[in-house]
Amino acid sequence: MTSLLLAAAEGDATNDLLKQFGWEPRLFISQVILFVVVAIVLSKFAYKPLLAMLEQRKRQIEEGIENAEKTRKELANAQIKAQEILTTAGLQANKVVEEARAAAASEREKSRQQAVADAQDIIAKTRAAGEAELNLLRTELRREFGRLVVDASTRVTSKILTDADRNRLAEDATRELAA
Repeated sequence: MTSLLLAAAEGDATNDLLKQFGWEPRLFISQVILFVVVAIVLSKFAYKPLLAMLEQRKRQIEEGIENAEKTRKELANAQIKAQEILTTAGLQANKVVEEARAAAASEREKSRQQAVADAQDIIAKTRAAGEAELNLLRTELRREFGRLVVDASTRVTSKILTDADRNRLAEDATRELAA
């Protein structure tokens, strides 16, 4: 800078040129000193805090990007898990439906077997009742037949047989009918 001042002092042509532009060495030195002071003050109180704030914002943006990426991955994992759960639920639902169908078929078979057993029981009871009725009718028929025989015999024998013979014949007929 001093060399610049010396060079300015040496040449008139240069001096004239500098004066035309309004350059004064005292003002220039004061402006340089003022510029250095302002640059130091701005550097300390404005530029460093501004850089710190920009660095903080940069970290926040990076954290936001990392969180967004992490959230995206978690969402993808959640969607995969949800799909797996839906698949598992579908398989379980199919299994429950198949079990219900099997249980229904089993119940249907049990009901059919119970109905067959009940029908056979009714048939057996009906046969037993029919046989009992048949036996009762046979017994009544024998009695009636015996009574008719006794009546017919009594009519026929009353003319021929004595009272003792008739009683004996009645007892024999009663014994045969009882057997």
